[in-house]
Amino acid sequence: MKIDTRHPRDIRRDIRSGKITGVTAGRGQGYVQANLAVLPRDLAYDFLLFCQRNPKPCPLVEVTDAGSPEPVGVAPGADLRTDIPSYRIYKDGVLADEVTDATPYWRDDLVAFLLGCSFTFEWAMLDAGVRLWHIEQGKNVAMWRTSIACRPAGAFHGPMVVSMRPIAPADLPKAVTASSRFPATHGAPIHVGDPKAIGIDDITTPHYGDAQEFRPGDLPVFWACGVTPQAVALASKPSFMITHSPGSMFITDVPNSALAAF
Repeated sequence: MKIDTRHPRDIRRDIRSGKITGVTAGRGQGYVQANLAVLPRDLAYDFLLFCQRNPKPCPLVEVTDAGSPEPVGVAPGADLRTDIPSYRIYKDGVLADEVTDATPYWRDDLVAFLLGCSFTFEWAMLDAGVRLWHIEQGKNVAMWRTSIACRPAGAFHGPMVVSMRPIAPADLPKAVTASSRFPATHGAPIHVGDPKAIGIDDITTPHYGDAQEFRPGDLPVFWACGVTPQAVALASKPSFMITHSPGSMFITDVPNSALAAF
């Protein structure tokens, strides 16, 4: 895949116009990408508490004012209804629709949460010389629901979702160090090795995203994932929720360096 080095506002403009579709891995080099979860105001406090109690899968980057689709703190002038390539609409815990424009579903009582995304620390991994198959192939990363239960909060409960990247053993220290620099975008891996230890029975068939190619000797390395709110939606059945489609992220104007811990 060709790396997209343009400023995020130019990429968002092309997303809004329909020129860019699909996954955003490899786009907005050097800028923070984010997961989206949008909920009615009467559920917003419970979800905020859920994120506070589960910072690995749900690290908060921004919370909007009720009714506002503009993430003023991280991308002034952007529109969360149109500036993500694909959205999922959940009603009572059921996936009701998948759209490229969430405007028809927007309401004045909705609060949008932006959560850190592992696509951010992938730039640090690439800079460290770690090969990432899904970026090389223009694919989505692989993601699974696990047997790891999130800490519940109010109306919300459910399993943690993880993303997985095949990593060569020689690159594992670099991958851990690079991702550890970004605790606000999931940080260090939560598991390395046997998928069954975290409830994944089939490493060849992800619940979200694309299956990954393993080269001889590669280890499966798992990170907490911001798709967790979608698994929580299925388990908790909120009356209404808008999310990004897995792999289709919001690209902020915040440089990755602003979130680096060291």
